[in-house]
Amino acid sequence: MRRALLALALAGAAASPAFAQDRNAPVTFTADDVQYDRDAGIVTASGHVEAWQNDRTLRADRIVFNRNTGVAAATGHVVLQEPDGQVVFSDYAELTQDMKDGVLAGMRAQLSQNGRLAANGAKRTDARINELSRAVYSTCNLCAQDPTKAPLWDIRAREAVQDVDNKRIEYRDAIIDIYGVPVMYLPYLTHPDPTQKRATGLLIPSFGAGSKHLGFFAVAPYYIVLDGQSDATLSPIVTQRADQGLGFNYRRRFNTGKVTIDGSISDENMKFNGHVFANGSFVINEQFRWGFNINQSTSATYLRDYRISPNTSVLSSSVFVEGFGQGSFTRTEARTYQSLTTATATGRLPYVLPRTQYSYFGQQDELGGRLAVDAGAFNVLRNLGTKTQRANVNVDYSRPFTGPLGDVWKVALHVDSAVYNTQGLALLPNYSTISSSASSQAMPTLATELRWPFQRSAGAYGTQLLEPILKGFVAPKTPSYANGRIPNEDSLDTEFTDSTLFAINRFQGNDRLEGGVRGSVGLHAQWAFPGGALVDGLVGQSFRTEKDLTFSKYSGLQNTRSDYVARTSFTPIPEFDLTARGRFDQRTMNVNFADATATAGTDAFRVNGGYLYSNSNLFTYYDNPPANFVNTPRHELFAGATTKIGAWRMRANVQRDIYLRKWVGISAGATYEDECFIFDVGYYRRYTSLLADGGDSGLLFSITLKTVGEFGFHAN
Repeated sequence: MRRALLALALAGAAASPAFAQDRNAPVTFTADDVQYDRDAGIVTASGHVEAWQNDRTLRADRIVFNRNTGVAAATGHVVLQEPDGQVVFSDYAELTQDMKDGVLAGMRAQLSQNGRLAANGAKRTDARINELSRAVYSTCNLCAQDPTKAPLWDIRAREAVQDVDNKRIEYRDAIIDIYGVPVMYLPYLTHPDPTQKRATGLLIPSFGAGSKHLGFFAVAPYYIVLDGQSDATLSPIVTQRADQGLGFNYRRRFNTGKVTIDGSISDENMKFNGHVFANGSFVINEQFRWGFNINQSTSATYLRDYRISPNTSVLSSSVFVEGFGQGSFTRTEARTYQSLTTATATGRLPYVLPRTQYSYFGQQDELGGRLAVDAGAFNVLRNLGTKTQRANVNVDYSRPFTGPLGDVWKVALHVDSAVYNTQGLALLPNYSTISSSASSQAMPTLATELRWPFQRSAGAYGTQLLEPILKGFVAPKTPSYANGRIPNEDSLDTEFTDSTLFAINRFQGNDRLEGGVRGSVGLHAQWAFPGGALVDGLVGQSFRTEKDLTFSKYSGLQNTRSDYVARTSFTPIPEFDLTARGRFDQRTMNVNFADATATAGTDAFRVNGGYLYSNSNLFTYYDNPPANFVNTPRHELFAGATTKIGAWRMRANVQRDIYLRKWVGISAGATYEDECFIFDVGYYRRYTSLLADGGDSGLLFSITLKTVGEFGFHAN
């Protein structure tokens, strides 16, 4: 056998603009043996034959090329590699026009993203259109032990067309198989070529049956590529019991940002229903950006019925501008709210027009201290309730230093100040005895903290740390809020735990300030074991020279001695951790607050659980004036589990209100994912009533055939 190289000139038309290739370029062969019949104009190449023209390459055991007709016939292990990287295999191929036209028998194509396309026969036209007979498409790997075994899924069709230019594959009389079993017939189906991330076309529809609010329903989304920066999806919704509707989605990217708009419309008896959720973010320059978040709906029942946002009680919308500097941040926003429940009227919710925040944290100065400034202003309006305008400035200067005995000190001078202009003070959420006021308040505080860590080596048992902590505060007496002249917008809820034991202000906002001479003591202990196990805990209490009745009687902070607070964390191994905290009555040691969360396991199987108890639930305060306020304790339990076994991930969660002796909700689900297929199934049950619906439940599943699309099912 001899190795031969032969270049043959082909006559042809000009190159196609799509590929910008020279049809007159020579076809070059390499082969183990080449025979040339000059009289017949036939070249026969055999043995490891490789022919190429431009960027297209043909390999086969034998190629017979007729120079008179321009036909190349290839047999035996035929492989055609396209300029775009697609590889086509065939048992037999006849190619013309620089291998762009022809017919193939037993055609198989290897596409991107693990896509595979096969057909009994194929007709090529200008290397742009491949018409396929008895086609099969899948992205699933074949069984290594038995390649003849059916893949997890495939699409079989009587006819198919691969449109190379438009990057689409279209099927006629298509059947979707799961493990070789037909599960769905579609007279027409199209999906993007795996090389195409975005392509206009009909997406796989989703169906539902037995829905409590919709009955039987179907959604048929149609995806539209508008240009290189934007696209849209239109989703007609056909239901048995509710309105017929249309969902839509629009996305666009700009050089400086992006916009997304989700929405829907429906009509029943000439009554319009719909929703729009829109958000955008844009860069102004290196320091500033702006954006918006708009959420509106005609009704809460519409969102619930169509499961657009089934458990939402309030929608918020905002527009903002924010900036970033070295150690500083500023943000200005306007915000509105829409109520979706009958319990709270929209008129009772505030309009924030606008709110401005500024924060600065300086570098360490020559004295070793740091300056921090927080400032802000807002204008809160209500149709039914208090209208408040406030400006506040909080300044903090702190300096840490270490004593000669390893004692760690920190001295801070802190000032809180605010001015107010308020109307409707007698209305929610203040319920004052006066109607309006112009007022101000300020609270300077000198704070000194001492931490004295003692650490010892326990040899083979690791390292132990014992750290007493003392913090003292000197400030004017807490302002009297009994006259009701200062509104309360941000300090309604106070939860005293270990996290606020040493805080300068135990109120969470600026409208209520904590003053007086007071102090907090705590003991922090830690045991770190050589293997990585860790035990960490803190216990402490606060003291003050005078009672402070500004705090709620349920807070544990009214008296000269506070409740005890404690926290412990236990991590014996990386696969388990437990954190628990509590607050205990300073006289009776009764539990007034308890919170515990734990996780255990690995990715193969992990469980988690939590428990929450509080002797007060100040969320009930908003709709109940203090004179009629009846406290409702919180007593909740939740648990969950996840597992991963091979390609399967499973999950389950439960939540129960122990105080009311009612389940809040349960859910369970599983997801399977491999190289070509995603299957997700989930069940949920909501026991709480939303808009007097008596609870809700549903079974949802979705199937994703990778590179083809997703379809789903939902039943209530």
